[in-house]
Amino acid sequence: MARPKWRVPDVRLAMVGAVFVVAWVGVGFRLVDVQGFHSEDYAARGFDQRVKHEELPAARGTIFDRDGAELAVTVDAVTITADPSLIAEPAVVARLLAPKVGTDEALLEERLSRDSRFAYVVRRLDRATADEVEQLLTDLDLDGFYFETEPHRVYPAGPLAAQVLGFVRDDDGVGLEGIEYQYNDILLGTAGSQIVERDPGGRPIPQGQYIVQPPEHGVSLVTTLDREIQYAAEQALLAAIEGTEAVGATAIVLEVKTGEVLAMATVPTYDLNDRTNVEPALFRNRAVSDMYEPGSTAKVVTIAAALEEGVVETSTMLTVPAEYEIALETEPKIYTDVGRKYEEEMSVAEIVSRSSNIGTILIQDMIGNDIHHRYLAAFGLGQLSSGSFPGEATGTLRPAADWCETTCGPNTAIGYRVDVTPLQMASVFATIANNGVWVEPHIVQEVINPDLTREPYEPVKRPVLSEHTARIMQRLLQGVVESSRGTGRRAAVEGYTVGGKTGTTEKYLQELQGYSEDDRIASFIGLAPVTDPQIVVAVVLDSPHGLNEDGDELYFGGVSAAPVFAEIAEAALHQLGVAPDAR
Repeated sequence: MARPKWRVPDVRLAMVGAVFVVAWVGVGFRLVDVQGFHSEDYAARGFDQRVKHEELPAARGTIFDRDGAELAVTVDAVTITADPSLIAEPAVVARLLAPKVGTDEALLEERLSRDSRFAYVVRRLDRATADEVEQLLTDLDLDGFYFETEPHRVYPAGPLAAQVLGFVRDDDGVGLEGIEYQYNDILLGTAGSQIVERDPGGRPIPQGQYIVQPPEHGVSLVTTLDREIQYAAEQALLAAIEGTEAVGATAIVLEVKTGEVLAMATVPTYDLNDRTNVEPALFRNRAVSDMYEPGSTAKVVTIAAALEEGVVETSTMLTVPAEYEIALETEPKIYTDVGRKYEEEMSVAEIVSRSSNIGTILIQDMIGNDIHHRYLAAFGLGQLSSGSFPGEATGTLRPAADWCETTCGPNTAIGYRVDVTPLQMASVFATIANNGVWVEPHIVQEVINPDLTREPYEPVKRPVLSEHTARIMQRLLQGVVESSRGTGRRAAVEGYTVGGKTGTTEKYLQELQGYSEDDRIASFIGLAPVTDPQIVVAVVLDSPHGLNEDGDELYFGGVSAAPVFAEIAEAALHQLGVAPDAR
């Protein structure tokens, strides 16, 4: 019997059958391999593709003023990104979007023309504007744009208390300056996490895994700042800079009994919401970081020490020569008083009111260097006033053992050879105003935890003077303002009794390792009302120049700084509702 011949259709069918057999064998082998030998590996890989580990950001705490007004708050903002590969006409799109998002048209066109799949259109746009942009893109049927919600730190008062509040880094919200930096760890909180099983479209899978570790939100801070007083202080300093051509100015307002900082102003300043092209030097909080020789304002420590030790009384008379000379190996050191050319009999009260250098040196000689140093340290010089402020300087107070036997005591008595910060000197006067008790100045009144429990701040307190001596000093400082020959007459506030002290020192220039021939530090620090002190105001002007309307040199603290004190003190007393006490 003849063997049947293979027809072409039969061959094709056999080949197709062989292919199917081989394919099914391959599929079977792959199934055995996947489901039999590597099932656990592939199950784990699929699980990893479905399960997403996602961070839950913590909300940064809000910063309030003492009355509950928001000074720093985090809001939801919108970041718009784009896929340049999906944008056909970047120049046209840039022309349409740039005015809406506040970006330079050329810059936006360059971003949208990149050979990449990602570009920023704008970061942290407010929600209302973002909605307008999204509607515009929808109307124009433009694809390739994406909207993502991001937290954004906002400062509602703009430049108010800029150096005190500081700011955060835009990318991650970490504090970089001021309170934002100092209290960053507790403001920031701790991020949480969630594990969620999602389908390829990003939707949660019902009955899938869902594990949440909630974030621990940051605490909120209630500061001691009073917005109205802070604003008044900043405006007064801005006017002072304009009128005196000073390169910088600082003012501090302390509540006497509590040590709370009601205002801490530094100018020039900047807008916390727009730091574009701001010089980093403006970030510095001069009130705590700048050191200077206080000059005559430090005389209150010398006089208070002598009164407390019983060395003098206010009525003690001293013969004050026209000049006071100390012999040195090179040339003698000669001390003088401004505007006085003859020897006079002066009481301690007159020495204070007229700010006599020589009279103060004579009193310092009576108490000696060791006692003088002890009181300087007790008033807080040479150490941090508070731990509340980043960049706070300790100042310089050399040990008494290192004082020379010639000019060290006299120089220190009149406010040279010791470096201080404005906050330290404000605390000195606040101690006198608080009947001799030093209270730690602080900027945070209380912490509000996420569960709304509150933790008030308890400042450190220590006695420095007896109440008797402190009250005497208050009256002596009142004489500086109210005496016909007092150096602080321009610090008077209508309706209130005021006491204080002027200060004028030559400015030490580090680059010259010596004193400037032209620049001075002018200051006035005072308390009010004298009958029941409520506030201390310190004003420090850096390098004022020129003459006032009476032809007086503005570099004197009594001429330039005292009027600024009066303006700030009046605003603070009215804001606090302190009743007038002057007859």
